[in-house]
Amino acid sequence: MLAFVIRRLVQALVVMVSVGLIAFALFQFVGDPVNNLMGQEATPEQRAQLRADLGLDQSAFVQFARFAANAVHGEFGLSLRQGRKVSSLIAERLPATLELSLIAALLALALGIPMGVVAALRRGHPLSQALMAFSLIGVSLPTFLIGILLILLFATALNWLPSFGRGEVVQLGYWTTGLLTVDGWRHLVLPAVTLALFQLALIMRLVRAEMLEVLQTDYIKFARARGLAERTVHFGHALKNTLVPVMTITGLQLGGLIAFALITETVFQWPGMGLLFVQAVQFADIPVMAAYLCLISLIFVVINLVVDLLYFAVDPRLRVDRAVTAH
Repeated sequence: MLAFVIRRLVQALVVMVSVGLIAFALFQFVGDPVNNLMGQEATPEQRAQLRADLGLDQSAFVQFARFAANAVHGEFGLSLRQGRKVSSLIAERLPATLELSLIAALLALALGIPMGVVAALRRGHPLSQALMAFSLIGVSLPTFLIGILLILLFATALNWLPSFGRGEVVQLGYWTTGLLTVDGWRHLVLPAVTLALFQLALIMRLVRAEMLEVLQTDYIKFARARGLAERTVHFGHALKNTLVPVMTITGLQLGGLIAFALITETVFQWPGMGLLFVQAVQFADIPVMAAYLCLISLIFVVINLVVDLLYFAVDPRLRVDRAVTAH
């Protein structure tokens, strides 16, 4: 177990160093920060002074070492567009993105798993066919189109829900949340459903496929031969083994929700990191882009590590295989 954890940590470190190199390359090859900060009217002396103050007159190796050291401490310099510390901007936007992604993930899990089970147990039934048709729509439609359709229906036509913004939020120390206000929940519904729909359809199809495969295995036939009730066979044996691969996919998809929430945040003008990144791209705000890239990569690495450890703990076959290999 310890060797497994160490190997995963080394792999995570290699990934983060690689991402750091890519993020550092943004500073080197995507525009000149001196021109972005001072404009074209600055004198050569002013440019040289600012370049020295920013450390841009040093070698690339020294600049990367300083960039990596600052990144470890969560510092990525000043935003070229807003003139504020990037860490402060990320801290302001992170709660909104995590809140949206968490609710979307819970919604996808709470609906996707039971819908997948129903679709597997009632194979060929009209209800199962309707669920599969729904999942096909959820997988096929792009996220921005889903968001626009929901806005047209629930915000414009029916006027039930707001179409943009985060609504009323509550400050809890350094954290802000809209989950404690009715207005915050009303603003959260449409973007959360939009972000969750693809993941819900994916989880449902995965659970159905895994459930059908597990139901054909020998130990399920043996359980039925012993006279166990169908409910016990389905939910006590089949579903438990079905959720092992689903857990892996779900963990990775949670990272995807956080990383690719930028489309949903742009459609609904949700004030999260995704919207901040889109605005940074529009204005070539390189420090914000680099910070977003490093943070999202760190989230992916952490989630991947946690999923690997959970998979290792849940699936005894991995422990047996590694014990056999070790001997």
